[in-house]
Amino acid sequence: MRGAFSRLISGIREGKFVYTGEVSPGKTTRIERLIDSARTIGRHVVACNVTDNPRARASMGSLAASVAVQEKAGIEAICQMTARDRNRLALTSDLLGASALGIRNVLVMSGDHPSLGDNPSAMPVYDLDSAQMVELVRRMVDDGTDLAGNRIDGEVRIHVGVTANPNADPLEVEVAKLERKARLGAEFIQTQAVFDIEVAERFLDEVGGFGIPVLIGILPCKSFRIADQIAKSVPGIRIPAEYFERLRGAEELGDQASVEEKVDRINEEYFAGMIKELRRTARLAGAHIMGISYDRIVGTIVEGVERGFR
Repeated sequence: MRGAFSRLISGIREGKFVYTGEVSPGKTTRIERLIDSARTIGRHVVACNVTDNPRARASMGSLAASVAVQEKAGIEAICQMTARDRNRLALTSDLLGASALGIRNVLVMSGDHPSLGDNPSAMPVYDLDSAQMVELVRRMVDDGTDLAGNRIDGEVRIHVGVTANPNADPLEVEVAKLERKARLGAEFIQTQAVFDIEVAERFLDEVGGFGIPVLIGILPCKSFRIADQIAKSVPGIRIPAEYFERLRGAEELGDQASVEEKVDRINEEYFAGMIKELRRTARLAGAHIMGISYDRIVGTIVEGVERGFR
C-alpha cells in the first residue's frame, strides 16, 4: 500500500471515524466568505471539499479555491474535479498543478450536464468518465505517467476519491459503477446526501466487499423552504416526509431566534442519531456533512455524534 499523503487518508487508515465538510466558492472574485466558511467548518472536520462548478453553475475554479482554503484557512482541501468541463489534457494539467501546490486529495465526478446550469448552451466535454479519471490519477501517482504513457517529471502525491448515490434506483447499476472504480484504484467514497438510515445501510452492505472506505453524505437543511427546494431540484435525493414535517413545525414558532434554535435541534437529533447508529452497526469510515449556507450545524452534528462514543 502506498504511503498516506493527506490527513484524510492517514485518519482513515488509523481507524479514526473521520468527518469532512464542504464549501462552495461561488461566482465571485471575493474570497473572504469562502475562507470564513472553511475556518468555521474546519474546526470540526479533517478535510473540506471545495466544489467544482456545482450544478453546472460557473464559479471560482476549485483548484485555485482549494489552494486558498489550505493556505488562508489552514484546512486540508478535497479538490473536486468534473469530467464535464475538462478534457484529459486539462485534467492532467490541473492534477500536476494540484500536486505541485500541495493539494493531496481530489474527488473526481462526471458533473451535472450544462443544460441544467446557468450557461445552458455550454458544450460538455466528458472526454473521460469518472472511472477513467480514477485511472488517470492512479497512473500519474503509481507509474509516473499520463494516460498516454508520457513520463512525468517529479512525484505526483494525490489521493483519489469518488462519489456514489445510495438513493439510486436501481441500486445495482450504481454498485456496478463503483466496482469498476474500485478496480481502477479509487481510495475513498463520499456519497450524495442520504436522509434514510435504511437506504444508507443497504448501500453500505452492497459496497462493503470493495474494500474502499465510505463517508456517508448528509445534508442538514436550514429551513423547510430549502429542504423543499432540494427535493424538487436536485436529482437523486429523497427526503422523508417525517423530516419535512419536523422542519415545517419549527417554522410555526414565529420569532426567528426560536425557529433557528429549533431547526438546529432537529438537525442534530436527526443526523447525529443516524450517524451514531450507522457507526455502531455498519462498516462506515466517516461522514461527509454538506451544509448549504449553514456552517454552524457542522460542529453541532459532529459533537452530537461524538457524545455517544465517549
